[in-house]
Amino acid sequence: MASDTDLPEKPLVGVLDAPFDSALSERYLVYALSTITARSLPDVRDGLKPVHRRLLWAMRLLRMAPGDAYKKSARVVGDVIGKYHPHGDQSVYDAMVRLAQDFALRYPLIDGQGNFGNIDGDNAAAYRYTEARLTQVAIDLMTGLDEDAVGYRPTYNGEDEEPELMPGPFPNLLANGASGIAVGMATSIPPHNAAELLDAAIAMIDDPRAADPLAFVQGPDFPTGGLVVDSAASIVEAYATGRGGFRVRARWHVEELGRGTWAAIVTEMPYGTPKNKLIEQIAALINDRKLPILADVRDESDAEVRVVLEPRSRTVDAGMLMESLFRLSDLEVRVPLNLNVLDAMRTPRVMSLKDALSAWIDHQFVVLRRKSQHRLAKIADRIELLDGYLVAYLNLDRVIEIIRAEDEPKPVMIAEFSLSDRQAEAILNMRLRSLRRLEEMELRGERAGLESEQAELTQLLGSDARQRTRLKRELGKIRDRYGPATRLGKRRTTIEEAAPALNIPPEAMIEREPITVILSQRGWIRAMKGHVEPSSAEALKFKEGDGPRFAFHAHTTDKLLLIAETGRFYTLGADKLPGGRGLGEPVRLMIDLDGDVPIIALMRAGDAERLLLVASDGRGFVLKIADAIAETRKGKAVMMPRAGSRLHVVRAVAADHDYVAAIGDNRKMLVFPLDEVAELAKGQGVQLQRYRDGGLSDAITFRFAQGLSWTMGGDSGRIRTEADLGPWRAARGAAGRMPPTGFPRDNRF
Repeated sequence: MASDTDLPEKPLVGVLDAPFDSALSERYLVYALSTITARSLPDVRDGLKPVHRRLLWAMRLLRMAPGDAYKKSARVVGDVIGKYHPHGDQSVYDAMVRLAQDFALRYPLIDGQGNFGNIDGDNAAAYRYTEARLTQVAIDLMTGLDEDAVGYRPTYNGEDEEPELMPGPFPNLLANGASGIAVGMATSIPPHNAAELLDAAIAMIDDPRAADPLAFVQGPDFPTGGLVVDSAASIVEAYATGRGGFRVRARWHVEELGRGTWAAIVTEMPYGTPKNKLIEQIAALINDRKLPILADVRDESDAEVRVVLEPRSRTVDAGMLMESLFRLSDLEVRVPLNLNVLDAMRTPRVMSLKDALSAWIDHQFVVLRRKSQHRLAKIADRIELLDGYLVAYLNLDRVIEIIRAEDEPKPVMIAEFSLSDRQAEAILNMRLRSLRRLEEMELRGERAGLESEQAELTQLLGSDARQRTRLKRELGKIRDRYGPATRLGKRRTTIEEAAPALNIPPEAMIEREPITVILSQRGWIRAMKGHVEPSSAEALKFKEGDGPRFAFHAHTTDKLLLIAETGRFYTLGADKLPGGRGLGEPVRLMIDLDGDVPIIALMRAGDAERLLLVASDGRGFVLKIADAIAETRKGKAVMMPRAGSRLHVVRAVAADHDYVAAIGDNRKMLVFPLDEVAELAKGQGVQLQRYRDGGLSDAITFRFAQGLSWTMGGDSGRIRTEADLGPWRAARGAAGRMPPTGFPRDNRF
């Protein structure tokens, strides 16, 4: 076993003694920068990530132009991962598939043959089964690669070279969009209409500061169509900051089916939404009864999208149905905008729409100048050769003599005619049939044409105005190719602000079924299916020592008001009540109500528009039921009784009632106009009746012209009506007088 003295005094070569945290942070930073600059973020100048750029470059070298035959995708993937992109074949093929999907890219860069996936969300076939070639858009994007328009760099192994950018005058970044997640940042750029972008770019070339691209760019233009329903202000804000989002809806229309029936037909899907997933989502809403106004969904799509939505009945409002689906499903999605790209210095930053277009225009100016300089160099080389050819024609006999007599004719020709090495070599390589008179004339004509072009290019490079004119002309040609009159260039997405959202009642999301609500004396609540008689044997089942308190008919779409003695109102959804097969559940578990607080009322919220609330001390007010609806378990404090009193009476106020009758524990009754009672949303109210001893026993509203009725005692069930209530009529707050003869002894109306 080795001892400590056996260890080397110095660390081994290649081993660094460094803190682990700093070493880890340095390496993670390198990884993060690599992910940002070489994988996830597109370049603002050509809108491509490295993998896309390498795919197009490899396909160009494989001669896969639009007019050529399709070639296997496996061949492309093999070339890309073997020569340019040392990553997994599946990731490269996935990128290739997306470039070929006309529902993912507004202007596809690859023309695919075979199964490249579909809008349903199905995956593409393996690369050994599919074939591909470039589209005209890709050719336009790569225009200038042979003219030194961009720089080249060595590939990862140094054996080949690849372009750093694509130089073509097609605004690919904004036209096709991009998405990606890097380390600590992401990008999301929706596609736009190329003709609109080019119109904006041409305007910005003339006046880069004053031109507003939004005068030409309406908004995103998705390959799947649809509608962008944001306001103009929000769209302007998103493009000005480079951050925001767009609400995209499916396009639909109503199709009449005869006899008053109809169906909603979806013809265009929101961008990025798989059709099969959406249909499953809507079917789940139907099965879970979350949208009872929708009966069925069917997919009748072929080459065109056609999703049929059948309403539950012909009386359903189409706008309400679709508004509900927009809220509950992916028939409306939010497409984010995060214009985070690599600028000309390869630095990631978020740009506005105008900044991105300006950067692309600057790139096109650089390309124009590089192409012009490259052409000038080619012209100079050609003129040099032409001058040599003309020397040969003028001294043809002497040239032939030198070639025949000299073992090394090149040095002799260079010395005698003052030729360059290239000129002498070109003369020696001339064909004999070129030594005719006509050829000399053609050479002189070619030289004159080149000199004219050379002068024009020199003027171009020396004049910013000429460069602007030339670039506008080139962009105009591309704009005509993708103009709104063409099939590919026609705008597909409509930009229109959505109408104000419909107020969809919550009951529209609940299937309407009859129920019988039962609340026991101990606070156990249940909802029996159907309108059963509260006196039935099943309804009378309670725990030992318990019994019925409230029982009434309702529907699952109703809201129920539970009113506590403290004056707090609680709202219960009838559809959320426990079933009636058992004994129910304690209602206090559904709301925040203490166990020692009595419940004084349970009713349907739709039974009346107003309620009369009266405390035990005789103070009360009229309440609109709409003001009593609570959205939380805590309920809403409505009546606030004074110390020592409690909420005692809750009565529905009919629309035709005009008077109030109140009776106290002292058996004195008072009748006064309902108008004298304040209508409040919350509070203590006003004094309805005054008492020297005791408090309020009961109160009710009624129609004065019909008198006041009450049930006689005993089993007779007779009802007595007192038509003349003049003796009891007084102003609100009076003490009252003894009730009519025969009034119930319990002082209850």
